Amino acid sequence: MRHRPFFRWVLTLGVLLFGWSAYLYASYPETRQIDLTVISEKPDGRCTVRWKDPYSDGGRWRATAYRCDPDRDALLKAPNYDEDTGYGWDSGFMFTEGRHKGDLEPSLEEKEPYGLSDALVLIGLALIAVGLIGGNARASIRLTGVRPKTVARARKLYEIADQVARDHAQARDAVRVTWNALRREQIDAKLNAVPVARLFKEAPVSQAVRDVEAAGARTARDVLDAGVPGLEHMGMDRSSAEHAHTAARLLADDIGATLSVRVDPVAPGPHTVALLVALQVLLEAGAEAHQTARAGEELAGELERVLTEAEPATGYLSMLRAGREQREIARSAVTELRSLMAIAEQEGLPARFTQTSVDLLRVPDDRNLGLSARADFESRTSQYYGLLAQVVDSLPGWVGDLQGRPPTTPSQH
Repeated sequence: MRHRPFFRWVLTLGVLLFGWSAYLYASYPETRQIDLTVISEKPDGRCTVRWKDPYSDGGRWRATAYRCDPDRDALLKAPNYDEDTGYGWDSGFMFTEGRHKGDLEPSLEEKEPYGLSDALVLIGLALIAVGLIGGNARASIRLTGVRPKTVARARKLYEIADQVARDHAQARDAVRVTWNALRREQIDAKLNAVPVARLFKEAPVSQAVRDVEAAGARTARDVLDAGVPGLEHMGMDRSSAEHAHTAARLLADDIGATLSVRVDPVAPGPHTVALLVALQVLLEAGAEAHQTARAGEELAGELERVLTEAEPATGYLSMLRAGREQREIARSAVTELRSLMAIAEQEGLPARFTQTSVDLLRVPDDRNLGLSARADFESRTSQYYGLLAQVVDSLPGWVGDLQGRPPTTPSQH
């Protein structure tokens, strides 16, 4: 629930009233002070005055009822001021512009525009004061709990925790990718050793098969690569093409299900070297790398949720824009962030995250062509095979044991 902008409207109303007052003052016609002859006067100030109107024809004298200043000096009142005529004296203001030009301006007590303007000023100033004081008081209450530095520190911890989890996943993915490439290479080698004619075990080799072999599709691997449309294009009829492709696919499945891939460090190919290098990175990172990455993943998940809730606490403007419920959630989230960071510091997680990321990003010198990884593999072969089994066991279609035993789950290709 959001606060209604009560004090903002109070402040706005006060400014409007103040502006209205200024407008009344500005729009009032110009006047100048003139002498008034007081013809008659009563003790309460009610009087009749006469003045000369310079804007009339011939500058005629004019008279009207007026309210004189009853508190002015007695010497200015009749008959003291002029014993001969018995008149008194006062001063007033005459309009010098507008439709009342030449008329006498009402006395101070009778100036309705000025009186209204003064009232508007007082009310407007009072409302402005209430709006400013109340608004600032409410804002100060709403802004409690703004902790941009705390949120920034928590976000930094989230970044390194998430980074170590991603670095570890990337290192494991590198093993999976190179392992699949090595398997694919060895499967392809076996498929390349099977001629097209062997795919037709119970049927005589037709001229179409000879034409396909002449066109370049000589092995089971070539048949799989060409596909049924490619075989037809090479001159094989539809039925024979489907038969050959199905036989090649079944053969590939059977090879993949029974293949036991061996790592040969003596005469390794590029895929073998890449696999050994990827495994060495994980082994050098140590047995704690997996635990550290898991801790980073869990902590990053918790921090991500709490950081989302604490977003309003990142700045005064965002906290002002947030609703009451959001601000309460943000304050609680900041407290939870402090707790998570304190626990992480006690366990030394930030340093562990950083060091593990550095270890996982180490790549041997390519100029050595994996000589270090090959030598390391020969010195601790069982550890390499054990780690490889752990990493690729989670892959769909894992072919099973590296020691030559039958696989538990056939691979699908």
